[in-house]
Amino acid sequence: MAIDLKDKMILSSPALREYILETSAYPNEHQQLKEIRDATVDKYKHMSIMNASADEAQFLSLLLKLINAKNTLEIGVFTGYSLLTTALALPDDGKVIAFDPDREAYEVGLPYIKKAGVEHKIDFVQGPAMPFLNDMITNGKEGIFDFAFVDADKENYIKYHEPLLKLVKVGGVIAYDNTLWFGSVAFDPNDEIFKNDPAMKLIKQIGYEEIRHLNGFLANDPRIESTLLSVGDGLTLCRRKY
Repeated sequence: MAIDLKDKMILSSPALREYILETSAYPNEHQQLKEIRDATVDKYKHMSIMNASADEAQFLSLLLKLINAKNTLEIGVFTGYSLLTTALALPDDGKVIAFDPDREAYEVGLPYIKKAGVEHKIDFVQGPAMPFLNDMITNGKEGIFDFAFVDADKENYIKYHEPLLKLVKVGGVIAYDNTLWFGSVAFDPNDEIFKNDPAMKLIKQIGYEEIRHLNGFLANDPRIESTLLSVGDGLTLCRRKY
């Protein structure tokens, strides 16, 4: 399924989508972010869509600054576009702990992270996130993180939610990426679009049910205030209430 990076935005109007990217996102994109984006496309072709879109990264950067985030978590790194976005937004003594089993992909972006001068803000942990999240809770690190960004295996999003609610402080924010899942979540499971559109048929097989379940769960979780934004491929922000 070949999907251009720009198609990760949920906007149905290509002209409006292009306007947002060309007017706001790309002119303000850090040079090393652009270089990671280009290097990812060169190596991974259509799979480069696994990185956050430029408009979403711009939003995340501003959000991190608005909440004065200093200590953050990231689950799912790929080549590090969103990770570099976070590191650039944090103060010089800030820290992001990032989890991903795939170090090879991370090393595609690592030269640009180093070039940007923010490698000292990053602790990259190779491996699945859950054991490390549980270890941090066991070791008394509950409530010490300002922000967490999740862009990983969709079937485990809902499993990450419980430990993240303990690790992120009251008033802190958890962000879940891809919560519109290419627009598929708007359709009933038996909709004809999943039979007639090959791309949508594949999308349904690899995350549709999990994201729909997550969206319903988050909307009814009394421990958080949440909003689902139509930025990138959908971004849900959850503020911990207590």
